[in-house]
Amino acid sequence: MLKHIVWWTLKDEAEGATGAENGRKMLEMLRGLEGRIPSLRSIDVSMEFLGSTTEPCQIILLSTHDDAEGLKAYAEHPEHMKCVEFIKKIVASRKAIDFIV
Repeated sequence: MLKHIVWWTLKDEAEGATGAENGRKMLEMLRGLEGRIPSLRSIDVSMEFLGSTTEPCQIILLSTHDDAEGLKAYAEHPEHMKCVEFIKKIVASRKAIDFIV
């Protein structure tokens, strides 16, 4: 099983909206992928962080896939690509980690 973690910081303003507004839209879009991409076993997305968080982060995603091929299929899926198109316009930074459990 493979876990995919991505965290982003957002631009203060983009696409005619504030960072907070864009963050909520992004959250909705990403949560909407659940059940729509066969290789996506689970997805958790949040904008709520504890004070102990040590990395700059406004949105975090944790998804689960069977293997690297499943992650690739998710990444290339048209529904995911719609999200990516929007996310690229509003994001200031992105970091990711993929690991096997």
